[in-house]
Amino acid sequence: MSPPAPTARPARSRPATLGALKASGYRSRPVKDEMRENLIARLESGETFFPGIRGYDDSVIPQLVNAVLARHDFILLGLRGQAKSRILRQLVGLLDARMPVIAGSEVNDDPLAPISKYGRQMIAEHGDDTPIEWLGREQRYLEKLATPDVTIADIIGDLDPIKAARGGHILSDELTIHYGMLPRANRGIFAMNELPDLSPRIQVGLFNILEEGDVQIKGYPIRLRLDLLIAFTANPEDYTARGKIITPLKDRISAEVRTHYPPNVHVGMAITEQEAWTQRNGRPLEIPKFVREVVERMAFLARMEKRVDQRSGVSQRMPIAVMETLVSSAEQRAIRQNESVVVPRIGDVYASLPAITGKMELEYEGELQGAGRIARELISLASGITLDNYREMLRGDEEPPAGLDDFEDDDELEEDDSDVESIIAYFEGGGIMQVSEDAAASACVTGFGQIPGLLELAAELGLAPAGASDGLRAAACELILEGLVCDRKIGRTRSGGYTRSGK
Repeated sequence: MSPPAPTARPARSRPATLGALKASGYRSRPVKDEMRENLIARLESGETFFPGIRGYDDSVIPQLVNAVLARHDFILLGLRGQAKSRILRQLVGLLDARMPVIAGSEVNDDPLAPISKYGRQMIAEHGDDTPIEWLGREQRYLEKLATPDVTIADIIGDLDPIKAARGGHILSDELTIHYGMLPRANRGIFAMNELPDLSPRIQVGLFNILEEGDVQIKGYPIRLRLDLLIAFTANPEDYTARGKIITPLKDRISAEVRTHYPPNVHVGMAITEQEAWTQRNGRPLEIPKFVREVVERMAFLARMEKRVDQRSGVSQRMPIAVMETLVSSAEQRAIRQNESVVVPRIGDVYASLPAITGKMELEYEGELQGAGRIARELISLASGITLDNYREMLRGDEEPPAGLDDFEDDDELEEDDSDVESIIAYFEGGGIMQVSEDAAASACVTGFGQIPGLLELAAELGLAPAGASDGLRAAACELILEGLVCDRKIGRTRSGGYTRSGK
C-alpha cells in the first residue's frame, strides 16, 4: 500500500476584515516610505538591485537608490534601448508582497484611512466587519505610454452618466466618478513612458499630484489625496523632435537620472548574450567568442558613425537582433548540410543585414550612401578591430581597452604584417577564395587549407586551437580574411569571395 500523499501546508492566513486587520497590529505606510524601508533592508542584506540590468552599477543604479531613499519622483532620460522600461517594471520589487485594501475599492482605499466616498461608506455601514482584500505587488504597478491622444479623463478621471443611472445617483455625487489611471494606482507606482509625447495641457494635470499629492476630478467639489511614486521616461530627442516636457512639470520632478549604452564591449556582449534567443530546440550551438565581439563592436562603431543620427541612438536591440539572425543563418546552413553543430561565422553577420539597416536612423550623407553600404562597412571594420586585438595579444602587447578608446586610427599604429605575409602573398599572386554562406564547414576548411599559413595563424591567435571543430576553424579563417579586407591587404567581392586588394 503506497504512503498517503503529503498534504499541502495551509497558506498563512491574512486578516479578512477590518477588525482582524486592526487586531493584527497592521500599520499603514506611505508607498514611498514602504519602498524606502524595503530598500534599506536590501542594502543591509547585500541583495542585488535590478537583476538583469548590466552596466549601470556605478552610474544609474546608485542614482536610483538615492532617489528612492529621498522619496523622490524621478524621470529616466536616455536614448532608445537603454532598459528604461525594464528598470521601471522592476521597481515593484521594492513594494511589500501584499497590501490590504477595502474590498471593491477602485482606488485601493487604505482600510485605516480611506480617501474615497465608497471606502468611507463601507466602513460606516460595516464597521469592523468591512471586508478586506490583499493586493500583490504586481497589481500595484500601472504603466501608461504617453501619446498625443491621451486625455485628462484617461489619467485622472471623469463623470460616468451610466454609473449614475445604474446607482440612482445625481451627477454631482462622488460615486458617479469613473477614475483614471492615477487614482487607480493609489498606494502604488505609476509609470509613464515617453513623457514628452503627452500634450502640454495634459502635463498640467500632473502638477498637483507631484507637488501636493492630490487631484481634482473635473467639477467635483472633492479632492483625492493620492499616495503614489511616479516615474517617467523620456528620450532627449523628444524635446525637439516630437514634443517637450513643460518647464513647471519638469521642475516638479525631483530627480533626473540619465541612462546610457554599455560602457564597453564586454558589458555589451554580456547584455546581448543574456537577451538574445540563441538556445534553440535543435542542434547544439557553438558561437565563437570572436563572432560575439564582432557583433558588439559593430554596434559600438554605429554609435560613433557620423552618417548615423546619434540623436536617435543605436539601440542595444541591434546586436541582440543581429545575434538571433546570424544564429538562424548558421542554423539553416547546418540543416541543409546535415551538420551536427551550429557554428556561426562572419558570413552569417553579413546575412544579418536586415537586422541592422532598420535600426539605424541616417543623416543626409548616410541616406545618400544607403544603410546597406554603411552596415557592410561597419561589419568589416568591426572584424578588422577584433582581429587586430587578437594579433596584438599574440605579440605580447597589452590588451586594448574594450570601450570607445580601442577604436584608434590604424594610420597611427606601427603595422607588423609578418604573421600574415604568406596569406597576402597568396592573393597578390592571383589566388582567389570563394566562400559561400551555404558552404559546409568541412568544405571551407579544405579551401582555406590551400592558403599558406591561414589555418596555422587561426590556431596561433587562439581563434581555433588544436582540436577545434571544422565549424570553429572555418569561422576563425573568415575572421582573419575579413580583417585583412578591412586593412585593405586583400579584397572582397560582393558575392563573398576573397581576391587581391584593389587599392
